Amino acid sequence: MTISILGCGWLGLPLAEHLRDKKHLIKGSTTSEEKVELLKGKKIIPFLLKLEPNLNCNNCDDFWDSDLLVLNIPPGRGRDNIVEYHLRQIKSIVKKINGSPVERLIFISSTSVYPPKPGIVAEPDTEEGNAKRPSGNALLKAEKLLMKQDSFDTTVIRFGGLYGYDRNPANFLAGRKNVSGGNAPVNLIHRDDCIGIIDRIINKDIRGEIFNGVSDGHPPKNMYYPAAARAMDLEPPTFEENDSKNHKVVSNKKVTEVLGYKFKHPNPMDF
Repeated sequence: MTISILGCGWLGLPLAEHLRDKKHLIKGSTTSEEKVELLKGKKIIPFLLKLEPNLNCNNCDDFWDSDLLVLNIPPGRGRDNIVEYHLRQIKSIVKKINGSPVERLIFISSTSVYPPKPGIVAEPDTEEGNAKRPSGNALLKAEKLLMKQDSFDTTVIRFGGLYGYDRNPANFLAGRKNVSGGNAPVNLIHRDDCIGIIDRIINKDIRGEIFNGVSDGHPPKNMYYPAAARAMDLEPPTFEENDSKNHKVVSNKKVTEVLGYKFKHPNPMDF
């Protein structure tokens, strides 16, 4: 296949290399001129592409000449109008896809789309406008816009917190005192499993579905983050003593049953 990856960052670049090694022709976008040469060196056809929020890219028509597009652009942080801005970015992309050869789209979303309610949450359990953060509301609007398009088929993957390689969870909370939510279970996923799930969706030609991408294990924060800190010889965080036990666990049942996916890193504690 010919696959375009919009966003060759921490996840997108190793995904591009993985799919390249599977003999797909890979086109990748970056916002950095310096990274263009890096992509070339990895035998990924590079495109300098920015969304500001409208598409800004010279000589990019060939980027959209693909069988499948992986859309991996999280909402920008620090904006007052993050929901509107991200939706304009997505609309700009949809406009470009319409009339192109792209038949399939995989949208990288996040478990931040779920409302801050306790209990186990699965893919149908979203409430428009009720995510904990504006970025979650922005992603949910983007998901709905993409899923209703007629000219291409969209599959959404809602990944949990990303970790692996140079992204060590120990750095998130090391040294902090009296952190709240110590009993809250972590909803994390290793980068290897992100790539594995995307690869499985491509190979099985899955279309029109939404999947949660989180590991099997959900240790509580007050167990996980101190252990991660100690493993790196960092000062462990401490947590508030009196903490509610009513917290959210994101279910991965659909990704394991529908895709038959088995996690390479099922328990974040092993990291």
